[in-house]
Amino acid sequence: MADHTRRAGAPSAVRRPAGPARHPAVVPLATLAAGIAASAYLYGTDPHQSGHWLPRCPFNWLTGLLCPACGGTRLAYDLLHGEPARAFHENALMLLLLPFAAFFGGRWFVEGLRGRRRPLVLKARTQYALLAVTVVWTVVRNVY
Repeated sequence: MADHTRRAGAPSAVRRPAGPARHPAVVPLATLAAGIAASAYLYGTDPHQSGHWLPRCPFNWLTGLLCPACGGTRLAYDLLHGEPARAFHENALMLLLLPFAAFFGGRWFVEGLRGRRRPLVLKARTQYALLAVTVVWTVVRNVY
């Protein structure tokens, strides 16, 4: 059947992606490569010392307050150098949430290698809980 004889609004039998098709593992692999490169740079660059090319937190720069992720670069540096107690001091919440982030990142990576696109979907209740914990953490770390 020719295209001009199809009914208007009828779905096409073949759907093609708008852009070039790519394997589901491309983005997780690129993210892993960027993380390894950033870790290699950070390993030799102490963020506790000034004068290095490391960006300052925009929230901290504008307000003078600590955002929920402030201290994350120093935390990563401390973990790379085997100092978990010092990392805990930099950002306790981020350190405590790191295993969950690693689990979900690993799951995303494995699903991509298997050729599946499975986005992380959190229930609304979980999202609200994470938002509440983040807000409380931000207030507590700026008050004390």
